[in-house]
Amino acid sequence: MGDISRYSDEIVVSWAELHRDARYLSQLLHDMGTWQGIIAITRGGLVPAALVARELEIRLIDTICVSSYGAAGGGPAQQQGGVHLLKGVPGDGAGFLLIDDLVDTGRTAQHVRALLPKAHFATLYAKPAGRPFVDTCVKEFKQNKWIYFPWDIDYQFVKPIKDGGRARGVDATNPS
Repeated sequence: MGDISRYSDEIVVSWAELHRDARYLSQLLHDMGTWQGIIAITRGGLVPAALVARELEIRLIDTICVSSYGAAGGGPAQQQGGVHLLKGVPGDGAGFLLIDDLVDTGRTAQHVRALLPKAHFATLYAKPAGRPFVDTCVKEFKQNKWIYFPWDIDYQFVKPIKDGGRARGVDATNPS
């Protein structure tokens, strides 16, 4: 099992940022030529694959279903276990885009790449340990960052400070 303590920082990706990054990824992929279809890595690759499919007008979409993260105590799924293939796809991936949201340690990427060695592997985001397994990505983050995607978080009303609300995330007594 992975060690949760390896994530000492976090970032929240908004829907607007994710959409902008997916459009940029789509432009990069469009400039490379035409593609037969998309294979989304579930679950994280589903939304980026849908956005790329729209931008490139790709109608043939399949999924490769894998599981590698597990949640501990109802929190975010930050512990990476073994990679389990739940559903594969036929062929070697030739002419297809393999899409995921993020490559972190590279364990899932290595597993899927071994199954589809001729697919072009594209992710929105990459961390240093996983970056060598991806052909194209939009942004790179430090290995210690935990990334919250828009589907991971819940936006909710926050009371103004004057009405009893509290500021979060900043400790005025301990400036950095």
